[in-house]
Amino acid sequence: QVKLVESGGGSVEAGGSLTLSCAASGVTYSGGACMGWFRQTPGKEREEVAAIFTGRGTLYYDESVKGRFTISEDNAKNTIYLQMDTLKAEDTAMYYCAYDYHALPRDCRTGSWSNEYSHWGQGTRVTVSS
Repeated sequence: QVKLVESGGGSVEAGGSLTLSCAASGVTYSGGACMGWFRQTPGKEREEVAAIFTGRGTLYYDESVKGRFTISEDNAKNTIYLQMDTLKAEDTAMYYCAYDYHALPRDCRTGSWSNEYSHWGQGTRVTVSS
């Protein structure tokens, strides 16, 4: 059973930076998987902000974070990261990472796997004050 643990959330002023981490354990499939970062605020739908197909370098970014957020991976540690720069108050949310090995790289690249992820972390909170 894959388990995902996020860390790195916190409070920061607008314009600042944070780096989130998502460590995956129990991964037995070696063919790569789509791992995504989502965020959600009360009363709003969860949105996928970035995704990466592990081992392939295939990336996806939502328009709202392009140029400010960077997703990356460390395959040796089964960990993905979300470097968040130039943070805005509207980035305030609970951030979750997700994992699914059924996705193809093109699914990951287009953000079309958003509703199909099978494993989720517990989330880490990001608060950006203006």
